[in-house]
Amino acid sequence: QVQLVESGGGLVQDGGSLRLSCVASGRTFRFYGMGWCRQAPGKEREFVAAISWSGDTTYYADSVKGRFTISRDNAKNTVYLQMNSLKPEDTAVYYCAVSRSANLPRGEADFGSWGQGTQVTVSS
Repeated sequence: QVQLVESGGGLVQDGGSLRLSCVASGRTFRFYGMGWCRQAPGKEREFVAAISWSGDTTYYADSVKGRFTISRDNAKNTVYLQMNSLKPEDTAVYYCAVSRSANLPRGEADFGSWGQGTQVTVSS
């Protein structure tokens, strides 16, 4: 089993930035792809970004491409999501997740373990 703990959410103005962090424990973190998904009020959870186990490859939803950057530090068992140029439509609970395999996740269905989530609110 893996435990994931997110942090870094909060309230920010339109155009602002936030950096989310996710610390993993309980399993060999470095051999699995990682990623982030989000769920806005009244909507289904959606894929945001993913990174390969080595950190060499990343993949983004079109809605965040060019604004968000995912990265990881395997020595610290931590994955990050740098969010710039935030928009009110980015408001959601953001979840850290671990891939079901060593492959790069490309959608929500590719993740097998989830954190509790951290709230991000962007005011207009």
